[in-house]
Amino acid sequence: MDLTNSVSKGVFVFKNGATRAKGRKKAKPCQSFLENEVTKQLWFQGYRKDWDRLQAMIEQLQCGSYGKILDDLLAFVENCYFAQDYDGALPTAALLTGINQIDHLSQFEKLADNIRNNTFSNVVILQSRDGSTIKHAIETIVEGFIEDQTSDCPEEKLLRKNQLNLSVLKAWYLEKQHQRERKPNLTIILPDFELFNPKVLQDLILILNSCGHNLPLVLIFGVATAITTIHNVLPYHVMSKIKLSTFQSEPSITNLNILLDHVLLTPYCPFHLSGKSFKLLLDIFLFYDFSVNGFVQGFKYAYLEHYFQRPIHALCTVVRDEDDLTAMIDQLSASELEEIRQLPSVRPFVESLQDPQAVINFFNDDRHLRTVLPAMLVRVHNYWFTFHCALEILRSLVGDLPKAPLGKQLRDLYCCAVSSDITALPEFKECLQLLSFLSKEEMLQKIKAVLDVVLNYVTRNDQLSTEGCLLYDVAPLEELANGLAVLADELVAATYDLLPGEQGNDQKQLLSPGMGRQELREKLLTAARHNKQESGVTRTMGRLMDYLGAKIFQRFLRPPFSQSMPLIELFLFTDTTALRRHIIGAPRGAVHTALNNPQYYTQCDCCALEDSASIVPSLPDLSVAYKLHLECGRMINLFDWLQAFRTVVDEANTEEEQQVDPKIQARFTRAVAELQFLGFIKTSKKKTDHVTRLTW
Repeated sequence: MDLTNSVSKGVFVFKNGATRAKGRKKAKPCQSFLENEVTKQLWFQGYRKDWDRLQAMIEQLQCGSYGKILDDLLAFVENCYFAQDYDGALPTAALLTGINQIDHLSQFEKLADNIRNNTFSNVVILQSRDGSTIKHAIETIVEGFIEDQTSDCPEEKLLRKNQLNLSVLKAWYLEKQHQRERKPNLTIILPDFELFNPKVLQDLILILNSCGHNLPLVLIFGVATAITTIHNVLPYHVMSKIKLSTFQSEPSITNLNILLDHVLLTPYCPFHLSGKSFKLLLDIFLFYDFSVNGFVQGFKYAYLEHYFQRPIHALCTVVRDEDDLTAMIDQLSASELEEIRQLPSVRPFVESLQDPQAVINFFNDDRHLRTVLPAMLVRVHNYWFTFHCALEILRSLVGDLPKAPLGKQLRDLYCCAVSSDITALPEFKECLQLLSFLSKEEMLQKIKAVLDVVLNYVTRNDQLSTEGCLLYDVAPLEELANGLAVLADELVAATYDLLPGEQGNDQKQLLSPGMGRQELREKLLTAARHNKQESGVTRTMGRLMDYLGAKIFQRFLRPPFSQSMPLIELFLFTDTTALRRHIIGAPRGAVHTALNNPQYYTQCDCCALEDSASIVPSLPDLSVAYKLHLECGRMINLFDWLQAFRTVVDEANTEEEQQVDPKIQARFTRAVAELQFLGFIKTSKKKTDHVTRLTW
């Protein structure tokens, strides 16, 4: 009989000598979908270089922010069975992570890697989707532990599904670890504790507890809400089988503030968001998902979109020195140089030039423009450097004031300062007034904090110099530090002008014996009209407030577009509409567009419409039914709807033909069911042959 002949239908496989793969294959790195022509362009190279540097800083910062809680968890896992034997209760850690569910899995994957690398333990991550039943959960746990150890041994045959049970795990563990003096722990991580079926979770804990005498099991629960959730899910007879320890991670809002203060709102990041764009990302974070990773991805999209909009935006990248900057400018074409000339911020700069020949050369001579561009770009870099320094100075001064009129975090101040002149806001004037009410000791502490900020920025400049990056001009900051130091010395040395004895004499003259009530009243009114003499501390505090307002904030906290700062557009992303459309999205509008004009997404020529309201037979049935239902009122007669549908899709029908083709009726029925599933219509209880339209 021929190899491909069979009594029943089937699929025949010819292996051609291929054998079954032993062990798991490592996943290949994801290749970029961009072509080489794109990746070699100046804008993409600048984006990739800057974002890789920022990504490394973000990962390093996140590892550091999780350092304390990570060390405690590693010590817990390491010492569970090191100093004591199993006492009848499984050692369990509850990690309170907050409600940022999107970040949970990545956090626990990093935790699993750290446990593998830094403790004597094997790790398995059991998600709720892998634990729908107790059998499925145990199979996932056993397979995870065995695969974790045998993935490096291709010759060893993997177990089948029906062999994955705790008895096999026990035999495997005793066989693999019998030669070691100390056996590794078996750590099971449940990253989404709340999503597990309570009955499955209870049975799993009881079964694992029964194996605790032979297997050193450790449980880690990822709890997003509160510790009371564990007590609500697990009854007493299950809670008595675990020994619970609680670990509290930092809230996601704290992690975001650290990320903004140390990476994204610093001179390390030359790319900046406008006030509206930055507030949009903050609102998504605060009112939607509390995901730091989501905020970073939104920032990354704005970063890529900014570079992609115009190739000249690549000039905002951090460069090693002026030679690299000059080499980058030399790669610009004549059309890109013309785009630079047409930037709105360039016009005030050109108008400020006194030499007419310099203006002519700027617009007509590409070589002259390439010569002056490096100095203009360095000026913008220095502007952002002093801007962020002044912003941190303002935060150190007003962050702890009563009611915090300008906000407590750097992100709040950034939104105000980059959108408008912060020194003209009533809240700013209120903050200066509150600062003037501080005591001398409190003001000296504020000045010390300001000097620490300035010193930190000077140190950052030195750090950039060691990395070979472009240096900033720190002369204004040194001048600022010297002025504050002088005012601080004056504040320390300030004394009251009026001596206590003189004040006492004035009081004695005012309250002389035999003075009548009317005479005392007149003297009090006369004394109130005279200007009150200020003390030395009061005068120095007034000078200090004037210095902070004029020399620091009015000088350095100028909004980007409120001054003659050429090329500022290269460093600032302002397309909030595109950011909102791609990040938030509009599902209802997208569904309407897809049904009303399918060619917008399918790019199919047969579905092209001359008018958005027109209907052609080549449209999908769902689209035809949707466009017809838009022409109806609230109640839609199904028979009339079917007749209209038949008129559109069946070109061969005649008016005399009363019988509807069963195929067309089936297509119509399916389209109506799909519209009902999408939520556009529902069945009517008043009339059985009608449906109710749910949209308007």
